[in-house]
Amino acid sequence: MGIHDVDATLLIKRVAEELKKDASIKPPAWAPFVKTGMNRERPPVQDDWWFIRTAAVLRKLFVLGPVGTQKLRGVFGGRKNNGYAPDHYYPGSGSVIRKVLQQLEKSGLAKQAAKGFHKGRIIGPKGQQLLENVASIIMKEQGLVLPAKPKEELKIEGEVNEEKPKKPRAPRKPRAKKVKTEAPEVANVSPQASS
Repeated sequence: MGIHDVDATLLIKRVAEELKKDASIKPPAWAPFVKTGMNRERPPVQDDWWFIRTAAVLRKLFVLGPVGTQKLRGVFGGRKNNGYAPDHYYPGSGSVIRKVLQQLEKSGLAKQAAKGFHKGRIIGPKGQQLLENVASIIMKEQGLVLPAKPKEELKIEGEVNEEKPKKPRAPRKPRAKKVKTEAPEVANVSPQASS
């Protein structure tokens, strides 16, 4: 699982390049003119921003599990500069995220599912394979190697595995016992009796 081990920005850029080759993922006609949320002042400057957002949403589907449009709006939102007034948080564009999810589902990279009482879209096998392939290529380029899985010893019934003998414990030191000391009895001697 190298998806968590590589840099997210680099992974998203490479996955966006792969998504450009997919015919079912393409920006709608209104993509050059739209802002990605209320917190933005202008539309995106990059020409391929739709593919970058699609790759980022695909990665979030892998990380967050079943998620819906509302949760993704929160992830892709931000603070709006209100000049002298305090900044406020605004969610990202729901229309952009909805269209991206629909395109991912149409191409087979995502699918709808329910996990417990959570329902929404999750990454599909094709999408997970895409992310893992790109992550493994990045790891090879950077020289990163995942640690090998620990090997488990097989125990066969009837066969005794030789184990190291246990060291005998050192004997415990006896604890000092608390001894109750009794006060000596004092005889009641009245002063009149002695005279």
